[in-house]
Amino acid sequence: MGACYSFSLCVCCCCCCLKSKAHGSSELENGSGENDKLKWPSFREYKLEELREATGGFCVENVVSEHGEKAPNVVYKGKLADGDCLIAIKRFNKSAWPDTRQFLDEAKAVGQLRSQRLANLLGCCCEGDERLLVAEFMSNETLSKHLFHWESQPLKWAMRLRVALYLAQALEYCSSKGRSLYHDLNAYRILFDQDCNPRLSCFGLMKNSRDGKSYSTNLAFTPPEYMKTGRVIAESVIFSFGTILLDLLSGKHIPPSHALDLIREKNFQMLTDSCLEGDFSNDDGAELVKIASRCLQYEPRERPNAKSIVASLTAIQKQTEVSSLVLMEITNLTQVESTKQADLLSPFGEACSRMDLTAIHEMLEKVGYKDDEGAASELSFQMWTNQLQEALNGRKRGDTAFKAKDYNAAIESYTNFIDNGTMISPTVYARRCLCYLMNNKAQEALGDAMQAQVASPNWSTALYLQAAALFSLGMENDAREMLKDGSMLEVKP
Repeated sequence: MGACYSFSLCVCCCCCCLKSKAHGSSELENGSGENDKLKWPSFREYKLEELREATGGFCVENVVSEHGEKAPNVVYKGKLADGDCLIAIKRFNKSAWPDTRQFLDEAKAVGQLRSQRLANLLGCCCEGDERLLVAEFMSNETLSKHLFHWESQPLKWAMRLRVALYLAQALEYCSSKGRSLYHDLNAYRILFDQDCNPRLSCFGLMKNSRDGKSYSTNLAFTPPEYMKTGRVIAESVIFSFGTILLDLLSGKHIPPSHALDLIREKNFQMLTDSCLEGDFSNDDGAELVKIASRCLQYEPRERPNAKSIVASLTAIQKQTEVSSLVLMEITNLTQVESTKQADLLSPFGEACSRMDLTAIHEMLEKVGYKDDEGAASELSFQMWTNQLQEALNGRKRGDTAFKAKDYNAAIESYTNFIDNGTMISPTVYARRCLCYLMNNKAQEALGDAMQAQVASPNWSTALYLQAAALFSLGMENDAREMLKDGSMLEVKP
């Protein structure tokens, strides 16, 4: 699972049907205007059954992230029955919000905010012991993923500056609406929507107590006043913003005390990401260091406010006419097609797309042999022999091993069943395919998934498993085509 609603979030929120405009310089300057409210539905209270249905019964394959020792919570991805947009549903343990009225008041207050710089809160649910928040779903991971755990390319300098500005604009907007406190601001709280625009998760605006004592983070990154008083103030958020500027500059999570020592020693080289060499000027780097230093001042009153930070960051933006999709080298067409395809996938198809073998196992076991129902009826009466009974007993041994996750034993039993040749079972091929994937035998897995398709040409599961095997073999384009074919089978009447 990705990293997350920090509570920890790896995703967070973005209603995919709400399009944001292209990135011109005017948008960079006016990211949180009042007209934003016209784009989003009003905050509302949801029924628990609605959210249960949206997440497939809060099933494991829809879990986006899990976090929290003091206030446990799980974030699910879901889709409401009456809509096409993906949503993020954060489900709390009751201990996080024992006071029902306080939970509703907090949720409704945050739910009044509407900005394209936020992953907006769309609603909540409070039934019995259940406490749930509903937000836009963000489809392109977190800043933590793109900054610290990138796979093909580092985040470009112009994009890092844009992240800093958009985040500052989000904080300025929240402050202007009387929500200046944000709890545990970090790189997991910054999420990228379908257009790769960075947005601030709305969940950090919720607090679990009226006195603000709910700040929880790594002590090395905690604002000094919180260490002394245990209270979060508006200036604490600016301090945390300063740590994110250091993240953007260095590509690492550097403790602010260490960073300030390097700044005092004018050792800027140690502070800058080596992956950005030649991508930005020393003047730009020095300006970002200057802004970060002001945000990290020990005394809260010496830190700047969000409005002045926005002004400073606006002045150093680069490539303002270039969309975030282009800066992150994701073409708009590819991204939109990918998002649409993901929306069409069943939970099983989606599990195969992200190679979640545990979820695949759980769903294959739950489905059982219903897709083999026609196979036995095709056997002639004469074939109901001891040989057939022996084959079925062998399959049963394979199923027992499969359920126990003894994949080697399952492979052996299923192989004996297949070699017996008395009957053909697409489900046996599917299950042995997963066993092979669990044993890093992707080529064998692909063969079994293809055999399952031969046995049952209209079974989408066989195509999805082929996609999973192709992903394992590094054949991503072929895998995505197979996902598309599987989803097309599912929508056929």
